[in-house]
Amino acid sequence: MLGNILTAIVTPFRDDESIDFEAFQRLAHHLVANGSDGLVVAGTTGESPNLTDEERLDLFRAAIEAVGGEATVVAGTGTYSTLHSVHLTERAHELGADGLLVVTPYYNKPPQRGIVAHFEAIARASDKPIVVYNIPSRSVVNIEPETISRLAEIETVRAVKQANDDLAQATHIVATGLDLYAGDDNLLQPFLELGAVGGVCVHTHVVGAQVAEQVRANLTGDLERGRAIDRELGPAYELLRIQSNPIPIKAALNLLGHRVGGHRLPLPAPTADEVAGVRECLERLGLLVPA
Repeated sequence: MLGNILTAIVTPFRDDESIDFEAFQRLAHHLVANGSDGLVVAGTTGESPNLTDEERLDLFRAAIEAVGGEATVVAGTGTYSTLHSVHLTERAHELGADGLLVVTPYYNKPPQRGIVAHFEAIARASDKPIVVYNIPSRSVVNIEPETISRLAEIETVRAVKQANDDLAQATHIVATGLDLYAGDDNLLQPFLELGAVGGVCVHTHVVGAQVAEQVRANLTGDLERGRAIDRELGPAYELLRIQSNPIPIKAALNLLGHRVGGHRLPLPAPTADEVAGVRECLERLGLLVPA
């Protein structure tokens, strides 16, 4: 297992839109010190579609340098192209990543057999554990339960990051023997109660210690404590719904003094109203003093 709490770390940018690797490594240390067992680098939250291959590889390298040995580093190597995904996987393997996050091929809308073939090709490129990333809201195509069963037969496919709120499908993942990770933060509690090992989270950028306690409570059988923390974290879930990820979490980090900068287009800067909404959520979480 790659850890119970994996934070999908943001990619900090300077004003000129170059990557701020010093800020990235500082944030990596902060996350690991505040509840994260590992980091997912260059995922959705890391703005992977807006990164060059070399930037992705440099981020993998920087994460391994910063927290390797202390926490796991899961490299986001999945794209809509199997050949491209294989290339990134081979390079991440060479750099020493602990695991691979591979998203459902998007835009192409492959049939289910194409999804299986995609993962089989990537598995041949590395013996590192693969986390299947099923996010139909962004990739359009859902990985169906029958396909999950076929993916579970691939030796290095070990887990699924499930950003799909269908509890029956989540239960099926657990039944295959694959590790289930909640792919949306608000799914963490219900998925833990179904047998998930944890989550690949975004809100842990700001509430990592509370989420670590929530996961521990569930895994030790204290469901009431886990549910209570889930209720307390309501403003964190609201924060992430203010705008498309990672716009609100970057706004939150900047408000809290982490200086992660802005975005590359087509992601715009948050509006004043959006920043105000993020601030209000942070105030309700007790992370900022009300103005």
